[in-house]
Amino acid sequence: MSDILDVRGSWLSADELEQARERLPIVYVEAIPVRVDTWGTITAVGLLLQAMPDGSISRALVSGRVHYGERLREALLRHIEKDLGPVALPRLPIDPAPFTVAEYFPDPSVTGFHDPRQHAVSLCYVVPCDGDCSPSQGALDLTWVTPAEAASEGFQMEMTGGQGRLVRLALAFAGQLD
Repeated sequence: MSDILDVRGSWLSADELEQARERLPIVYVEAIPVRVDTWGTITAVGLLLQAMPDGSISRALVSGRVHYGERLREALLRHIEKDLGPVALPRLPIDPAPFTVAEYFPDPSVTGFHDPRQHAVSLCYVVPCDGDCSPSQGALDLTWVTPAEAASEGFQMEMTGGQGRLVRLALAFAGQLD
């Protein structure tokens, strides 16, 4: 007897998703891909370059919705593979507890995290990746930068919706924010 939940028939259509976004917070996962040395110190942070819906270009993190019936680790793995390729070799956390939770709102003044489409609750993780990462899906490029560069004002200005702040929070969580 299997306890696995079959979620194939539970996908939302585009119209259903739009209706849900108008009424409910949507759960997301976000991953800050990093390279670490043998001591666990972050040596590089991976930032995607993506075209935004409004036609602008922005640095971004690995991010996406958690599907109904999907475990957080499965959602993280799915989005990392989608954005960084199938051989990124992420080391997913043993514990599904995020380093922080970001609340995105259509109004950027509420929390500083902004998504014009919806109210979203995002569980945020620092994920070491040991394999070959290459941008896929909608990403134009993947750049590995030092923690200092990722926290710099220049890179912070290239990120939208508050994701730059998430990078700084991740580096602080890892004890690497000067």
